Amino acid sequence: MKIKSSEMPLQADGSVYHLNLHTEELASKIILVGDPGRVALVSSFFDTVEVKKQNREILTHTGTYKGKRISVISTGMGTDNMDIVVNELDALVNIDLAKRERKAGHSRLEMVRIGTCGALQKNIEIHAYIASQYGLGLDGLLHSYKHEGISDEALVSAFVKQCRRNSRLPYPYAVGCSETLMQNIGFDCLPGITLTATGFYAPQCRVLRLPLADGDFIKALEGFHYKNLYFTNMEMETSALYALSRLLGHEALTICIAIANRVNGNFSNGYKEAMEKLVEKVLERI
Repeated sequence: MKIKSSEMPLQADGSVYHLNLHTEELASKIILVGDPGRVALVSSFFDTVEVKKQNREILTHTGTYKGKRISVISTGMGTDNMDIVVNELDALVNIDLAKRERKAGHSRLEMVRIGTCGALQKNIEIHAYIASQYGLGLDGLLHSYKHEGISDEALVSAFVKQCRRNSRLPYPYAVGCSETLMQNIGFDCLPGITLTATGFYAPQCRVLRLPLADGDFIKALEGFHYKNLYFTNMEMETSALYALSRLLGHEALTICIAIANRVNGNFSNGYKEAMEKLVEKVLERI
């Protein structure tokens, strides 16, 4: 069955609508970054760069690093952008764009998100590398898709019981990382649960002029426990990356640098060197 143009719009040259990419311009190993300015940092380590494409905040460089073909793509901020990026990446490899038909086979992508975050335990040091075992989302994105068996409902139930006091928020969901990528890439990082929030200020308990609906949320997150798991950090993308990757049959992992500690109030005075080291670590292992 052909996919309608209203469901999968394409650019005039046949590239996917938002990423502005053709299938041959994408590598199967992908590094995702939020900041478009970070794309050039990653590709500066490449031995060769064959593709440079941009549409809006989504910038792509594809090249090689020590014989491995890799694409680095900026997603922008938030789960809404991640929804666009992951779906279009999947379309590039699993849909015949010219025929507008799903391919008979399945191609698997490896996606590693490199980002920044706020730590949720007072003993987590600034510039610590945190690998997300789970992404627990407050964004509600997963519930727009048919997703039976994807969310870890025992973990969600524990979160609802211990931390969820604002019933007006979307019902949470929790999806685990790729165990393969965790073992191969994130094995020496601090593991834990990453909370994915819907925004930067009130959704992450920051107060400028507007009061919070739940002023004790950070404290509740700090004290959360489920089996041997606890919240290590919060950011704005991982739950969507993990959920969509699981639904679409891809491998995904997030590794973030803690540039703030939301419990003790510390903030990085410069994380450029830490980011460069993390980029090189991921490139070596992906």
